[in-house]
Amino acid sequence: YGQFAHKLLNDLMENYSSALRPVDDTDKSLNVTLQVTLSQIKDMDERNQVLIAYLWIRQTWHDAHLKWSKEEYDGLEVIRIPSSLVWRPDLVLYNKADDDFSGPVDTNVVLRYNGEITWDTPAITKSSCVVDVSYFPFDSQQCNLTFGSWTYNGNQVDIAMGMDSGDLSDFVENVEWECHGMPATKNVIMYGCCSDPYPDITYTLLLQRRSSFYIFNLLLPCFLISFLAPLGFYLPADSGEKVSLGVTVLLALTVFQMMVAESMPPSENVPLIGKYYIATMTMVTASTALTIFIMNIHFCGAEAKPVPYWAKVLIIDYMSKIFFVYEVGESCSFHAAFTLTFDPCVYCGCRGSSGILSCDPKLVRNVEYIASCFREQKATCLKVAEWKKVAKVMDRIFMWIFFIMVFLMSILIIGKAP
Repeated sequence: YGQFAHKLLNDLMENYSSALRPVDDTDKSLNVTLQVTLSQIKDMDERNQVLIAYLWIRQTWHDAHLKWSKEEYDGLEVIRIPSSLVWRPDLVLYNKADDDFSGPVDTNVVLRYNGEITWDTPAITKSSCVVDVSYFPFDSQQCNLTFGSWTYNGNQVDIAMGMDSGDLSDFVENVEWECHGMPATKNVIMYGCCSDPYPDITYTLLLQRRSSFYIFNLLLPCFLISFLAPLGFYLPADSGEKVSLGVTVLLALTVFQMMVAESMPPSENVPLIGKYYIATMTMVTASTALTIFIMNIHFCGAEAKPVPYWAKVLIIDYMSKIFFVYEVGESCSFHAAFTLTFDPCVYCGCRGSSGILSCDPKLVRNVEYIASCFREQKATCLKVAEWKKVAKVMDRIFMWIFFIMVFLMSILIIGKAP
């Protein structure tokens, strides 16, 4: 067998040239069948919009100059020889995004007695892929792999799809992407430079992102952190940590936003999770600003004006009952128990021989001054307590408003996911 194979190779290569298209009639086109099998998705670089895939590429064509009669060579039907010895189609990946412009791998070709050549080569391709991250992390992508001849037009080399093109039977599952198919289409394009048609085969990878990782590592932390913003209104104002809590939540969301921005392409399409972060950060900023405003109301001192009548009726009397705000920390009950009326004979010494009571005017003025001080103290205490109650009721109102906003915003974002 070895002697016949050696003799066959010498006979075939005696006057053979691998530089010319192997056809008997140069006016006829050479049919090349292309079959691409996806083995593995190695990486999807969303920021640079590059897909790295591991492919098995099979090309089949007939070489009119490499035929023999198997009876003359002891029934030898197939030989395997280096691909560099025979003519090969110059099929390239049109949308290649790799800096390395090296040619195909020099694997052996399978040569049959009727001139049929089958060339199987593995390839790790880097192809450009327009990535739309509008619905990240619930997005799906379509990446094209376009193969065609670089120098031969359709009248010289015609490309056809193999029967098993886009086969996924040997596909190795990717941890981040699900592949839902790899349909192939043939296109014939007339370029502006030439009048001849140029056929190509385009394989479309239908990819769906596995979103579980991003839900538990990006969405869920943001969802939990966003619920801390309304709780800032429930925190007692005297603790001095209301504003600090809002700023801390804002910084935490900023860190998550930067993590998402680093992995996304700098495009005008803001991803879905980015919109969620921006909306949450806006809400936290608004809640922190409102907290500062309410704290100013809470710490109104004795110099503040009394609570307006409409605020007493609407907020203290009506809304406080709706939001179950009854007590406001400091109470003025001990002042209320104090009587502002006084009997001069009780507080000062009385004298008189005719039964008419008389008091020392100086003592009377002192007692009136003391009563006036208590009267002013009570009015100031009630005024401060009313402002504190207004602040507490407003805290409760905004707390429930922001809780509802967080819930509706989360439902809205989830509802937009395809």
